[in-house]
Amino acid sequence: MENDSNTVLPKHLAENQLTETTQDALIAKLGSGRRNKYARFILAALSSIPWIGGLLSAAASLSAEKEQGEINDLQRMWVEEHKQRTKELGATLGDIFIRLDNFGEEARKKIESPEYLSLVKTAFRSWDAADTEEKKQMLKRLITNAGATNICSDDLIRLFIHWIDLYHETHFRVMKEIYRNPRCTRARIWDSMSAQRPREDSAEADLFRYLIRDLSVGGVVRQERETDYQGRFMKKETKDSRDAGSRTMESAFEDTKPYVLTELGKKFLHYVMDDIVPQIGAVAESK
Repeated sequence: MENDSNTVLPKHLAENQLTETTQDALIAKLGSGRRNKYARFILAALSSIPWIGGLLSAAASLSAEKEQGEINDLQRMWVEEHKQRTKELGATLGDIFIRLDNFGEEARKKIESPEYLSLVKTAFRSWDAADTEEKKQMLKRLITNAGATNICSDDLIRLFIHWIDLYHETHFRVMKEIYRNPRCTRARIWDSMSAQRPREDSAEADLFRYLIRDLSVGGVVRQERETDYQGRFMKKETKDSRDAGSRTMESAFEDTKPYVLTELGKKFLHYVMDDIVPQIGAVAESK
């Protein structure tokens, strides 16, 4: 899209400088002075957000209609509504670029690779669709850390993006509790989330069972198990059915079986909930 130097934006748009009539102008603004350095990153992010194209077209159309004195009020309202979204996008990109500026040359090469830019598209597509600020922050950390470290493969980064899309904030609360207190039981996890325990047949207990089951099936958490020297899980000894003394099923808030994060779950939290991760090459240099 070519830049037209004669294009005049409506005054209320020009003053705020939140929308532009050309893609180049928008890249320059969102790049915050880093246009050349992160142009590919910005293009990848913009190309994944559906409303960006519509915003550029609407702003250009408003400019043309302004000259003719025929401004569509509905179109103007739509552009106004996207001011805050554009501002939020710019702030997110700015935060990412500040961190990426601190990484070495190897990281700089990685963030310009087609593979990484593909991750940027996927991450910002999810970022735009995220319905909470927590998820947006997690996606921002994930794509930033993915550019700074090679601990996880690109396929795992895509899986982590899927987890952020899939899971609810309550899932993340369970993950955080197990992360902070490894080997905690379901009873301790619940007590960290609520002041009192509900009945076993309550909706709250059903929800808690669902959360634990969801994360267990998804490969994020598991019950602690012994392993042999090769890392193989040892089978638990089966109890004689004649020793079964209770007629009730296991409590949703069982307090004897410890839970831990899987190795995959640890990597996920390391990427999305810790602001600092080892830079590319740091692990190798430490050996």
